[in-house]
Amino acid sequence: MNKLNWLTYFIIILASYRLTHLIVFDKITEFIRKPFLKKEKVIDDNGNEHMKNVPTSKFGYLLNCYWCAGVWSAIIIALSYMYIPAIAWPIIFVLSIAGAQAIIETFVGVGTKVTKWFSDQ
Repeated sequence: MNKLNWLTYFIIILASYRLTHLIVFDKITEFIRKPFLKKEKVIDDNGNEHMKNVPTSKFGYLLNCYWCAGVWSAIIIALSYMYIPAIAWPIIFVLSIAGAQAIIETFVGVGTKVTKWFSDQ
């Protein structure tokens, strides 16, 4: 196994985060999830009706569950890094940059909303 320093480990974590988010949430991969999900009417605690995507199989559950997909993303990223680093590293590097950017954008977006909320008061 390659010697793993803290920076490489952090880059792999960010790449795994971004790959998981890509699989579970992003619009661009909806075509992968869609065959394994069905729309179902759900009534919340307040009596409001809305449509929810419900998995139709174990694989659908995997594609819809952030925690499940996260484990498999981590396994894929880690094994790729260990066994085919020349191919995996550029992909891991790009995914880690995108993952860090997504995290930063989340904080900036929340900060922007809070600032707007204070200015509206």
